[in-house]
Amino acid sequence: MTERLRLFNTLTRRLEDFEALDDRVVRIYTCGPTIYDFAHIGNYRTFVFEDVLRRTFQLFGYRVLQVQNLTDVDDRTIQRANQSGVPLREFTDRFAAAFFEDLATLRVEPAEHYPRATDYIPQMVEIIKRLEEGGHTYRSEGSVYYRISTFPGYGKLSGVRPEANLAGARVDVDDYDKEDARDFVLWKAPKEGEPVWDTELGPGRPGWHIECSAMAMALLGETFDIHCGGVDNIFPHHENEIAQSEGATGKAFAHTWLHAEHLVVEGEKMAKRLGNFFTLRDLVERGFDPLAVRYLLLSVPYRQRLNFTFDGLHAAAQAIDRIANTLRRLDSTPEAAGADGLVDGAREFQRDFRDALADDLNTARAVAALHDLLRRVNTALDGGGISAAAAAAVRAGFADADSVLAVFPERRATDADAEIDALIGQRAAARAARDFARADAIRDELAARGIILEDTPHGTVWHRG
Repeated sequence: MTERLRLFNTLTRRLEDFEALDDRVVRIYTCGPTIYDFAHIGNYRTFVFEDVLRRTFQLFGYRVLQVQNLTDVDDRTIQRANQSGVPLREFTDRFAAAFFEDLATLRVEPAEHYPRATDYIPQMVEIIKRLEEGGHTYRSEGSVYYRISTFPGYGKLSGVRPEANLAGARVDVDDYDKEDARDFVLWKAPKEGEPVWDTELGPGRPGWHIECSAMAMALLGETFDIHCGGVDNIFPHHENEIAQSEGATGKAFAHTWLHAEHLVVEGEKMAKRLGNFFTLRDLVERGFDPLAVRYLLLSVPYRQRLNFTFDGLHAAAQAIDRIANTLRRLDSTPEAAGADGLVDGAREFQRDFRDALADDLNTARAVAALHDLLRRVNTALDGGGISAAAAAAVRAGFADADSVLAVFPERRATDADAEIDALIGQRAAARAARDFARADAIRDELAARGIILEDTPHGTVWHRG
């Protein structure tokens, strides 16, 4: 039984009850990276949002078929490969591998498909041929252009109207002014220093926009459920995807369009010249836990601008520690007899958590509900403990939270943990022998390492301060 999700559809500009085209599976296309450099934390804000979307559907009983493309041929990849003096595929392979490593570091679940643009040239050519047959294109100097005046729906996603188009104005580059609707290139004539494919359209290479249409339709069908990306993709990229896809098929391309807002750093746009441009690897090298990065990236609902600050990242790290400490206390505290009210509290959390996600992925509400449950658990552990039934209910609630947020630290014993447990055992023995000086010395030694001891009716438990 699936629960009802309400999602804000950029296409209709309103919240809508989501209805899958196929009751058993949700088909999602997510615009992936252009693999010419390491992705930055603004990119990963979008990729983490898409991961939360995927995980939410799974929590609610859907099966997900996700496609995330890798743009490995466009103006930037070609320019960087030429500057590096290596073949395009060899150059982009390097950054594709780095991207997959970063996804794993941030616990982003793998998509079912990661198509690369250069592997779908025949499909792109086929779409362009269909557009030619429908009268949507014209040729000039070996290139093929999309005439946007032939598509009455142009601008329905972005609000950019084709009336702004200058007669005969067109663009050959892969990106252009965010408010100027112009005819765009589908197939580029060959140029010196660029890769070339010999096709029925003539020699050349694809424009950026046609790539996503071809990969999406090849793997998800001509119409699918959801198309995602960042707000910077809305125009021109996604607007052009709609025009060329629907111009070729006569069918709706994607039913629902979801877009993540920008990430800014300390209130300013991220830019290398400002010294506030960060990749995930930069933050890890500075000693930050990747789970804290993920926590911060999802802590603000995806349609709100996220202001990345180091104070916020430190606070996220403290939140991860609070989760870890609560799990450790729960595992190390013996169960108490009788009811303690946490069974109902855990079930209430599961309801509130799912309600928050169903409300257009309101991750701020979902995280707040989690921290309320953590507070209840710690309050109970500070008192008489919790029963076996309550502990089971709490763990079920935590499992729901971790299945979507994926910020719970792995609970595995380490050599350091074993040493701490041994010292706590020695302290207990010293106290039993009334050697309080030795017991206090052990407590002070652990405190110096950042280990906080709590003497409860059920024994001594510890957490990192």
